[in-house]
Amino acid sequence: MVRRWLTRVAVLAVAMGVSGILWADPTLPKIFSSNMVMQRDRPLPVWGMAAPGEKISVQLAGQSESATADAQGRWQLRMPAQQAGGPAVMIVSGATATVRFENILFGDVWLCSGQSNMEWRTKNSDNAAEALAAAQQPQIRLFDVTNNKAVAPLPLTDFEKSPRWLECTPETVADFSAVGYFFGVELQRELGVPIGLISSSWGGTRIEPWTPECGFADINELADIRQKVALANPTSALYQARLRQYLADTEQWLTEARQALAAEKPILTKPDYPKEIVPLSGNREPTTLFNAMIAPMVPYAICGAIWYQGESNRHDGPLYFYKKQALIGGWRQLWGQGDFPFYWVQLAPYNYGASQPYVLPRMQVAQTSCEAIANTGQVVINDVGNLKDIHPRDKRTVGKRLATLALKKHYGQDIAVWSGPVCVDMTAAAGKARLRFEHVGGGLVARDDKPLSHFELCGAKGIFVPAEAAIVGAAELEVSAAGVEQIQAVRFAWDQLAEPNLMNREGWPAGPFVVGEVPVTNDLQERIAEAAGYHPLYVLDITEKTNYHNEPVPYSVDRSKEFGGMTVDRIGYCLELQKEGQPLQYVFVSMDAFTQNLAQMGVPTVQSEAFFQCQVTNMTIASNVSGVPVGMNLSGGNIEFWPSNYGPQNQANIPNASSSKFDFGDGGGKAKDKGYGSMQVHNYEKKCTLIAFNRWGSGTCELGLGNNPQGNPDWTFTSNAGQYSLRRLTVLVQLR
Repeated sequence: MVRRWLTRVAVLAVAMGVSGILWADPTLPKIFSSNMVMQRDRPLPVWGMAAPGEKISVQLAGQSESATADAQGRWQLRMPAQQAGGPAVMIVSGATATVRFENILFGDVWLCSGQSNMEWRTKNSDNAAEALAAAQQPQIRLFDVTNNKAVAPLPLTDFEKSPRWLECTPETVADFSAVGYFFGVELQRELGVPIGLISSSWGGTRIEPWTPECGFADINELADIRQKVALANPTSALYQARLRQYLADTEQWLTEARQALAAEKPILTKPDYPKEIVPLSGNREPTTLFNAMIAPMVPYAICGAIWYQGESNRHDGPLYFYKKQALIGGWRQLWGQGDFPFYWVQLAPYNYGASQPYVLPRMQVAQTSCEAIANTGQVVINDVGNLKDIHPRDKRTVGKRLATLALKKHYGQDIAVWSGPVCVDMTAAAGKARLRFEHVGGGLVARDDKPLSHFELCGAKGIFVPAEAAIVGAAELEVSAAGVEQIQAVRFAWDQLAEPNLMNREGWPAGPFVVGEVPVTNDLQERIAEAAGYHPLYVLDITEKTNYHNEPVPYSVDRSKEFGGMTVDRIGYCLELQKEGQPLQYVFVSMDAFTQNLAQMGVPTVQSEAFFQCQVTNMTIASNVSGVPVGMNLSGGNIEFWPSNYGPQNQANIPNASSSKFDFGDGGGKAKDKGYGSMQVHNYEKKCTLIAFNRWGSGTCELGLGNNPQGNPDWTFTSNAGQYSLRRLTVLVQLR
């Protein structure tokens, strides 16, 4: 796989006109330089470019191998494995020139990647002066990859700047990854072997750009990303078919334009170039950072990787598991070293804004779920975060915990504790839940000797309330709350601001978790009789500012998989809004099913491919909002669901609708264009907007119950979400 992939890299480089493909002298990627650490106890790939047909010989530590450059000038060979040690010299000889690398060590090479918390420099971490004073570490070598992005895998020689291996000194490590450095220091101290650290990270980046194209294959949950990458790849069938269609449409337009010119008739504008086949080039686009900042070092032998990323993907929730699976699987496939170790840092508590308190714990639990991937592990750091700083400065603790994890899981050292407490079981009886933990070390304790914090539990209604927790044994807790007798589930640290105090005696903290079965109940039917008999499909606590075009809709309840394959008779929507200090208002509306596609019943994102501008039948409406019509089996219902921009024109000729105001009869919406976004339910006979959820693609969204008393009746251009302290949309289904 590695050789075939390297061949493709060179072919793409030729196709893109990269200079210097036909080398006269032997040339190696910049991952090879003096002062490098080469991976011990593993065959060592060495590769480069030379004149076609040129014989290349490589001498390393008294051993020699040779290869012949192919017709494109590529050559590759494997040097025999070496034991830890050095220094050594590597000499690469061609027909007329020789390249010499000196001061080479053999040890363990670790790749350190992610976004800004991995990129964070040693000189900016806590106690930097002390750390730098002790940084004269000749057995540690550093390789810092320059930020770069590319539309296709590039040879390392095409980096905009020229990184090289450096000995670790106070000067060289000052601007190097602090987490990587402290990780490496701990490993070197414990193992006594050379450590090579490759830092390849970029602040603010998502996980998708670090993932190779092959990583997205065969993961159904990422089919939209896989298609996006394929459409932008000139070698793919999808790209070629779309471009042929565009060329055919353009040729047809040219023919019609010439005819119109001769006949002196008007002609429509020419077809737009398809946006979906424009090359991916931004640093947030899938594959672009892998292509430029990881691919050039593949297949340089490594020991494993550490990863600190997720802030920019925090809205992904459970989907992050599949994205991490794609990243790890893609890297492992291309490196061809099997399931090398891959360890990461769980995100620390931080105030991302009052409107999204539960986004972070959902993401943290998703990160924990990634430990199901073979030969991986996670460290929790909710005890060393900073609620006011997304970049906690205590990087030494983070690096040391990662090193301890590696020493236990990869190196097999006899370490008793390498994790915080992990809840593995719950039993409930007589109004108390008993939780059992693993990884308790010397026993469960409170870090500050205060009562245990941030526990909640829920009863039969599925509503979580604050709870008290007490340690009842070395590995068990009891949790209870007044008034809750039938405990269904317990959750812990379920808030972005949670800095819980539960840890083991060795000082490793517990991370967020939910244990038990949280009931999914239709609590609306207790307040709204018309909602009886419906099942919640989606529940969405709407944030003031949304970005559903670029991030998955963060439903707190998503039962689409559970209901898959069932027949839906009716669909219901309930929007609940409440201003601070005022009564809750709602509109519930149901109708005969207008689709059987569960994804298209929710927020109509581009990914859902939902577009509905249609009338609906047998509408039932219940509300406590003045002016909203109520009743059962009403006629005159219609919906406007789309992800795009739209205008006030009454495109569908909805009775009673205006062509100049945004109301229950607008137009111009498209299924596959990202824009303002509309999710509106109306009754045109009553001349009423019932539910409006607009501008959810990006920016401050718009919400409305009934007609807007001022301006556009459907609440377009109000940007009013900030007025409400509670914003909840529930999508319900009645099943056959």
